[in-house]
Amino acid sequence: MKTSLAAVAAVIVFVAGAGVGYTAQKQQRTATAMYHAKENQDAARELLAVARIQAGKGSWEQIAVGRVYYLGGYKPDGQAIFDAILAGKHEDSDVYRIARVYSEAGEWDKAKDLFQRYFKGTDDDAAAYAEVGALYLLKGDRQTAEQMFDRSVAIEPEDLWATLHIAGAYLNVKPQE
Repeated sequence: MKTSLAAVAAVIVFVAGAGVGYTAQKQQRTATAMYHAKENQDAARELLAVARIQAGKGSWEQIAVGRVYYLGGYKPDGQAIFDAILAGKHEDSDVYRIARVYSEAGEWDKAKDLFQRYFKGTDDDAAAYAEVGALYLLKGDRQTAEQMFDRSVAIEPEDLWATLHIAGAYLNVKPQE
Protein backbone atom coordinates (compact mmCIF):
# COMPACT_ATOMS: atom_id res chain seq x y z
CA MET A 1 0.00 0.00 0.00
CA LYS A 2 2.79 2.41 0.91
CA THR A 3 4.54 1.54 -2.36
CA SER A 4 1.40 2.32 -4.41
CA LEU A 5 0.91 5.66 -2.64
CA ALA A 6 4.51 6.53 -3.28
CA ALA A 7 4.12 5.61 -6.95
CA VAL A 8 0.95 7.70 -7.29
CA ALA A 9 2.65 10.63 -5.58
CA ALA A 10 5.62 10.32 -7.93
CA VAL A 11 3.32 10.34 -10.96
CA ILE A 12 1.49 13.42 -9.68
CA VAL A 13 4.77 15.25 -9.08
CA PHE A 14 6.04 14.24 -12.53
CA VAL A 15 2.86 15.42 -14.30
CA ALA A 16 2.83 18.69 -12.35
CA GLY A 17 6.49 19.23 -13.19
CA ALA A 18 5.86 18.51 -16.86
CA GLY A 19 3.07 21.09 -16.84
CA VAL A 20 5.33 23.68 -15.26
CA GLY A 21 8.04 22.86 -17.80
CA TYR A 22 5.56 23.23 -20.64
CA THR A 23 4.38 26.59 -19.29
CA ALA A 24 7.95 27.83 -18.90
CA GLN A 25 8.69 26.67 -22.43
CA LYS A 26 5.73 28.66 -23.74
CA GLN A 27 6.98 31.76 -21.92
CA GLN A 28 10.23 31.54 -23.89
CA ARG A 29 8.44 32.07 -27.17
CA THR A 30 8.10 35.47 -28.76
CA ALA A 31 4.52 36.27 -29.72
CA THR A 32 3.19 39.02 -31.96
CA ALA A 33 0.89 40.14 -29.14
CA MET A 34 3.99 41.26 -27.26
CA TYR A 35 4.51 44.19 -29.61
CA HIS A 36 1.40 44.80 -31.75
CA ALA A 37 -0.54 47.91 -30.70
CA LYS A 38 1.79 48.61 -27.79
CA GLU A 39 3.92 51.60 -26.98
CA ASN A 40 7.56 51.09 -27.95
CA GLN A 41 8.77 50.98 -24.34
CA ASP A 42 6.09 48.47 -23.33
CA ALA A 43 6.82 46.24 -26.32
CA ALA A 44 10.55 46.36 -25.66
CA ARG A 45 10.12 45.53 -21.97
CA GLU A 46 7.93 42.53 -22.74
CA LEU A 47 10.28 41.27 -25.45
CA LEU A 48 13.34 41.76 -23.25
CA ALA A 49 11.73 39.72 -20.48
CA VAL A 50 11.36 36.85 -22.96
CA ALA A 51 14.88 37.40 -24.28
CA ARG A 52 16.27 37.01 -20.75
CA ILE A 53 14.64 33.59 -20.55
CA GLN A 54 15.73 32.66 -24.08
CA ALA A 55 19.31 33.64 -23.25
CA GLY A 56 19.46 31.00 -20.55
CA LYS A 57 22.80 30.82 -18.80
CA GLY A 58 24.87 31.73 -21.86
CA SER A 59 27.08 34.67 -20.98
CA TRP A 60 27.32 35.99 -24.54
CA GLU A 61 23.56 35.80 -24.83
CA GLN A 62 23.06 37.49 -21.46
CA ILE A 63 25.50 40.24 -22.47
CA ALA A 64 23.51 40.75 -25.68
CA VAL A 65 20.34 41.20 -23.61
CA GLY A 66 22.19 43.53 -21.23
CA ARG A 67 23.41 45.54 -24.23
CA VAL A 68 19.87 46.22 -25.42
CA TYR A 69 18.78 47.22 -21.92
CA TYR A 70 21.85 49.43 -21.43
CA LEU A 71 21.80 51.19 -24.80
CA GLY A 72 18.01 51.30 -24.88
CA GLY A 73 17.76 53.54 -21.84
CA TYR A 74 17.46 50.92 -19.11
CA LYS A 75 21.04 51.18 -17.87
CA PRO A 76 20.37 49.80 -14.36
CA ASP A 77 18.86 46.62 -15.85
CA GLY A 78 21.76 46.17 -18.25
CA GLN A 79 24.32 46.98 -15.56
CA ALA A 80 22.76 44.38 -13.26
CA ILE A 81 23.26 41.73 -15.94
CA PHE A 82 26.87 42.81 -16.52
CA ASP A 83 27.61 42.89 -12.79
CA ALA A 84 26.18 39.40 -12.31
CA ILE A 85 28.34 38.04 -15.12
CA LEU A 86 31.52 39.72 -13.90
CA ALA A 87 30.88 38.68 -10.29
CA GLY A 88 30.68 35.00 -11.21
CA LYS A 89 32.95 32.68 -13.13
CA HIS A 90 33.32 34.15 -16.60
CA GLU A 91 35.52 34.10 -19.67
CA ASP A 92 37.92 36.89 -20.61
CA SER A 93 35.81 37.43 -23.73
CA ASP A 94 32.85 38.36 -21.51
CA VAL A 95 34.87 41.27 -20.13
CA TYR A 96 35.70 42.33 -23.69
CA ARG A 97 32.06 42.19 -24.84
CA ILE A 98 30.88 44.28 -21.90
CA ALA A 99 33.66 46.80 -22.57
CA ARG A 100 32.34 47.10 -26.12
CA VAL A 101 28.90 48.01 -24.78
CA TYR A 102 30.38 50.76 -22.62
CA SER A 103 32.33 52.06 -25.62
CA GLU A 104 29.20 52.02 -27.76
CA ALA A 105 27.37 53.91 -25.00
CA GLY A 106 30.04 56.63 -25.11
CA GLU A 107 31.41 55.68 -21.69
CA TRP A 108 35.05 55.49 -22.72
CA ASP A 109 36.54 55.48 -19.21
CA LYS A 110 34.48 52.44 -18.19
CA ALA A 111 35.24 50.74 -21.50
CA LYS A 112 38.95 51.48 -21.30
CA ASP A 113 39.21 49.96 -17.81
CA LEU A 114 37.54 46.74 -18.93
CA PHE A 115 39.58 46.54 -22.13
CA GLN A 116 42.75 46.80 -20.05
CA ARG A 117 41.42 44.10 -17.75
CA TYR A 118 40.80 41.91 -20.79
CA PHE A 119 44.36 42.36 -22.08
CA LYS A 120 45.80 41.38 -18.69
CA GLY A 121 44.27 37.93 -19.17
CA THR A 122 44.66 37.67 -22.94
CA ASP A 123 47.74 38.84 -24.76
CA ASP A 124 47.39 37.15 -28.14
CA ASP A 125 44.20 38.59 -29.66
CA ALA A 126 45.43 40.57 -32.67
CA ALA A 127 41.98 41.72 -33.76
CA ALA A 128 41.15 42.94 -30.25
CA TYR A 129 44.37 44.95 -30.01
CA ALA A 130 43.58 46.51 -33.40
CA GLU A 131 39.96 47.23 -32.48
CA VAL A 132 40.78 48.81 -29.14
CA GLY A 133 43.70 50.67 -30.72
CA ALA A 134 41.26 52.04 -33.28
CA LEU A 135 39.02 53.27 -30.48
CA TYR A 136 41.99 55.01 -28.86
CA LEU A 137 42.84 56.68 -32.17
CA LEU A 138 39.24 57.79 -32.63
CA LYS A 139 39.41 59.30 -29.12
CA GLY A 140 42.54 61.22 -30.11
CA ASP A 141 45.20 59.12 -28.38
CA ARG A 142 47.41 58.22 -31.35
CA GLN A 143 50.38 57.12 -29.25
CA THR A 144 48.43 54.46 -27.34
CA ALA A 145 46.59 53.49 -30.52
CA GLU A 146 49.79 52.84 -32.43
CA GLN A 147 51.26 50.87 -29.54
CA MET A 148 48.21 48.63 -29.71
CA PHE A 149 48.42 48.45 -33.50
CA ASP A 150 52.09 47.41 -33.18
CA ARG A 151 51.10 44.64 -30.76
CA SER A 152 48.37 43.49 -33.15
CA VAL A 153 50.72 43.36 -36.13
CA ALA A 154 53.34 41.50 -34.08
CA ILE A 155 50.79 38.84 -33.15
CA GLU A 156 49.13 38.31 -36.53
CA PRO A 157 50.26 40.45 -39.48
CA GLU A 158 47.87 38.67 -41.87
CA ASP A 159 44.63 39.20 -39.91
CA LEU A 160 42.13 40.91 -42.23
CA TRP A 161 39.91 42.24 -39.43
CA ALA A 162 42.85 43.71 -37.55
CA THR A 163 44.10 45.42 -40.71
CA LEU A 164 40.62 46.82 -41.40
CA HIS A 165 40.27 48.12 -37.83
CA ILE A 166 43.60 49.91 -38.15
CA ALA A 167 42.94 51.31 -41.63
CA GLY A 168 39.44 52.41 -40.71
CA ALA A 169 40.62 54.27 -37.63
CA TYR A 170 42.89 56.46 -39.75
CA LEU A 171 39.80 57.32 -41.83
CA ASN A 172 37.64 57.99 -38.78
CA VAL A 173 35.67 54.76 -39.27
CA LYS A 174 34.64 53.02 -36.07
CA PRO A 175 35.59 49.32 -35.89
CA GLN A 176 32.91 46.89 -36.97
CA GLU A 177 31.78 44.76 -34.04
